[in-house]
Parts: sequence; structure tokens; C-alpha cells
Amino acid sequence: IDLYSGVSPSTIALSTANHAKPPPEFTLVDYGVCILLLVLSLAIGLYYARRGRGQNTVRQFLLANRSMGSLPVALSLLATFQSAVAVLESLGRSTVLAPSLLVPAHIFIPIFYRLNISSAYEYLELRFTKTVRLCGTLTFIFQMVIYMGVVLYAPALALNAVTGFDLWGSVLALGIVCTIYTSLGGLKAVIWTDVFQTVVMFLGQIAIVIVGAAKVGGLGRVWDVASQHGRISGIDLNPDPFVRHTFWTLAIGGIFMMLSLYGVNQAQVQRYLSSHTERAAILSCYAVFPCQQVTLCIGSLIGLVMFVYYLDYPLSPEQAQISSDQMVLHFVMDILGGLPGLPGLFVACLFSGSLSTISSAFNSLATVTIEDLIRPHFPEISEERATLISKGLAVAYGLICLGMAYVSSLMGPVLQAAISIFGMIGGPLLGLFCLGIFFPCANSTGAVLGLLAGLIMAFWIGIGNMVSNMTSKIVVPPPNGTGLPSYRNMTIVTVTTLMPFTVSQPTGIQRFYNLSYLWYSAHSSTTVIIMGLLVSLLTGGTRGQPPNPRTIYPVLPRLFALLPISCRNRLPCQGYNQDLSYETDTVPEKMRNGMLTSYGEEEVVVMPEQGHIQGDHGHTFILQETSL
Repeated sequence: IDLYSGVSPSTIALSTANHAKPPPEFTLVDYGVCILLLVLSLAIGLYYARRGRGQNTVRQFLLANRSMGSLPVALSLLATFQSAVAVLESLGRSTVLAPSLLVPAHIFIPIFYRLNISSAYEYLELRFTKTVRLCGTLTFIFQMVIYMGVVLYAPALALNAVTGFDLWGSVLALGIVCTIYTSLGGLKAVIWTDVFQTVVMFLGQIAIVIVGAAKVGGLGRVWDVASQHGRISGIDLNPDPFVRHTFWTLAIGGIFMMLSLYGVNQAQVQRYLSSHTERAAILSCYAVFPCQQVTLCIGSLIGLVMFVYYLDYPLSPEQAQISSDQMVLHFVMDILGGLPGLPGLFVACLFSGSLSTISSAFNSLATVTIEDLIRPHFPEISEERATLISKGLAVAYGLICLGMAYVSSLMGPVLQAAISIFGMIGGPLLGLFCLGIFFPCANSTGAVLGLLAGLIMAFWIGIGNMVSNMTSKIVVPPPNGTGLPSYRNMTIVTVTTLMPFTVSQPTGIQRFYNLSYLWYSAHSSTTVIIMGLLVSLLTGGTRGQPPNPRTIYPVLPRLFALLPISCRNRLPCQGYNQDLSYETDTVPEKMRNGMLTSYGEEEVVVMPEQGHIQGDHGHTFILQETSL
């Protein structure tokens, strides 16, 4: 929502009280559109619950029986963390998302899919130990429980500010509807409701752009006015990590943040694993990129249209006092208030973004709880009973979400708080998976201590930033000040007029707290990798217990494959390419009772083809690459 405003209310000029007009109100048609969205979402869940009757298996409920196509999975991937993606505030900045989708498509997805797992954290037990798996699972649960409360609270807050509709009535309606269709229909219902809700989100945003641009003279004038006022930002090559948005901040820090969302987050991994083939999973990851470009483009246009509109029609004093989280709904009511149904469509758009994220959180939390916390300790649980427990867990997390929504009401700006949480917790989890996938010498001790170090560093910076921002908001009037001028005597007042005094810049450790939020994931994941490698090397690495080769991405062989053939023929490891033939097979690592097959329990033999290896060089290379 903060993205769509394009500018906070305090930076928009205020008008006199004479320009104020009563805000339009929601009509019965608008309420009908919102209710229709909830009813259709609920109907989809009930449909798939009825259609899947008699096939009560955990695989069907949690992974849609691995039967989904690439397009619905891609739209579901887009909708799941739509609120998180929306912080990239302009079209030029959105291009950094491309590399962040290549890594999941060609590294994370093939490894997870071929291991035949349901939870991403099962990988951590295959690569390390059960202790690492448990640590990763608990960290993810903590992350998602907090985040889903924020996402549930945001649209209800906006609706309350504009229409006066009861705040907690909205929260209860969203939470109950989402809990019902998630617990009854499983992942397949969640994915297809995501598709429906994605369409609603696109329609709501396009309606804002079309009507708003028409009222201010067209998109051409919007672009010209925005350029004149410096709202079209160019490429800022400033390397300072404390500047909120620069090329380097988005090109490096933004990629790490997106990798934590689309690479290793269980809500997204679960969608990849629901695809009917590995190729379909990879295609769904590729399909997310153009959809993101369209979404970010529309969001940026809404922000620009809003900026130009309030230059032509300045805000009333009452509107100027609202928070940025509620600003976009006031804008919607200003331009669409006379068109019955369209304000309701945009509120339905907000509800759709909330429902898609919450349902994904419920389903993924139920998955990691049953697969990582319950079935490993109770392997004798039958499929029917495990499915029933999974549905009960979805309901339980729905109730927890309602409680976290109340906690979210006590937080600051809603969207920024959600991104801070993902940066603080998602970064260390990304570092943990990268440590296991890219560094064969890392052991379980290094993984646990590395994750702990990353979480400590992330929360230190994140909480320090929040406290620093809270203290900086305490404004001291300037000496000999007479306070703010009255609205009755005010024609146009800007922020520079309201606050003529100078605010001292933070120094020392206080400046470190001002690190751009996009660097949170990069900083904390790098901390995990460095600490994990140091501890692993000090504790002997993986000597005597080489990792399962199926859990490692062979970095050096892939780099050597980029060399010309003439150069590769001179290498003593020219047979490495054929020794990686295990990558083409799907490995049934997980048994039916939920327990994992340890790599050491069954001998894995890779037979090289005749004529490809000269002497023993190929096998020697793989052993050195695995054990370092």
C-alpha cells in the first residue's frame, strides 16, 4: 500500500479547510463485491474438498498430489508474497528480480524436486542432521506466524479507515474464510484461489490507473509532471549501503531478499514441488518474472497518478493526518467514489492479496509441522490420520493468525514491519541452505552455530533500526518556535516549512542501524555462511562422513563446463561431467512413513560410462570436491 501512494501524506501539500469535502462512502454494491470475493474463495475450497473426497492422503492435501501445471503455480507464486514484492518502487528497479529467479530455477528446484521431499527442511536432515532440520523448521514457523498476522491486519485497517467498517470484524471475516478453504481443500484449493485472487488484484489496480489517469489529463501528463517534480528516479550508483534505494542496494541486497522468498521459503518450495514435472516447476519460476514486471509497473503508475492527482486536488486537512498505510484507500474513494462497484473492486483487490498470503502461510506451516515435527517422532501414523492432523493444524494456525493480527495492530507502518521481519529471519535461513548446497565441507555444528550467529546479527540490526526510528520521531520544537500554523491560516504548507530546524545525523553504532532494509537478507545470510565455514573447518569438516552428493550443487564442475573444450581437455579432471549422472534421476529419499533414509544406510554407486574417464581422474576430482 505504501508503494501505491508514491509519497507519504506529509510530503503532499495541504490545502485550506475550505477545500475539504465529505469523503464518498461505500455503497451496497461495493460491499457486495467484497462479499462476493469471500464467497467465491470459499466456494473454490469447498469444491476441491468435495472433489478430493475419498483420496485423503498427505501427498494430496499438502502437495496437490504433484499434479499442478506451470501457469497456476506461477500465478500462485506471484500472489503468495505480493505484499513483500511491492516494496520495489519503480519499474527500473524491478529488473533486478531476474537473477533472483535464475538461481531457484536451476539450483534449488532441481535439488528439492529430485529428493522427493515435502518440506524444504527435510533437505537439511539429508545434508546435515535432525538437529539442523529442527532449527530451520522452528525458525521458519516463527517467521511465518509473525508475518501472516501483519498481512491479515493491513487490509482490515485500510477498510476501517475509509468506510468505518469494524476493524476486527474485517479481521475475523478474512481469517475465518481463509482458514475454512485452506483446511478443507488443501494446497490445490489454495493454488486455484490464488489464481482467482491474482486476477482480482490485476483488475482492481488497472481500474485505478485508467480512471485516475483520465481525471488528471492522461498518462502523458502524469509522466511529465512526475518528471518535473523528481519522481522519476534514474540510476543511482551511490555505493553507500545506508541509502535506502540505490542501484547496488537493489542489485545485490534485493536479490538476496528475493532469494529468501522464492528460493528456500517453504510456501514457495511447496508450490514448486506440487508441479507434475520438474520442467513444469522450472517453467513456473520463469513465468513469475514477466508477471512481476506487469504488477510492479501498474503499482508504480498508481503511485505517479496519485501524486499528480493530489497536486491538482490538494489533500484536505483531515486526509493529511492519515498514515501512509491508509492513504491509497482515500485516493481510491476520491477518484472512484462516484462509480458504484469500483471502490469495492479495489478493496477486494486488497483482500485478495491478504487471502493468498495467509492461505499459503497456513498450508506451509501445517506441512512443516506434520512433516518435520510430528511424523519423524511418530512414524507409525497412518495416511488418513496424518491428513486429519494436517487439516487440524491449518485450523490451529488460523486461530494463531487472528491473535497475531492483534499484535500487529501495536506495530508501526504495516508493510515496512513485514519486510523487516522477512529480512531479519529469511536471510539466515537462506544462508543455511546456501551453506549446505554450495559448501561440501560444512558440517552440522557449523550449520547450527552459523544460523544462530545470523539470527543474532539480523535481530541486532533490525531491532536497533526500529528503536532508532522510534527515537528519531520524537520531534523537539525549534528554539523560539511558535508551533505549527493553524489550518485556518494555511494555504500551502510543506514539510520544509513545518520543520525548519536541522536534525543531527546519526554517528557510530547508530548509523549502523540505518542500514537499508534491502541489505538485511544479504548481511545475515553472509554471516551464516562465514560463521558456518569457520566452525566447520575448526571442527574437522566432513571427514569420515561425506555429504550425500545429491544434496550438493557442484560449483567447480559447472564453472569448468563454461571453459572451451580445448582448455577442458588439458584439465586432469576432464571426466567430471559424466560423474554427475546422478543428477538426472529422481531419488526416493523419503520413505512412506515420513522417515528419511540416511545416506550412509545404503551404498550409492555411480558407474561412469566406458571411454569417458582417463585413469582415475574423474573419481579423484569428485572425492576432492566433496570432502575438500
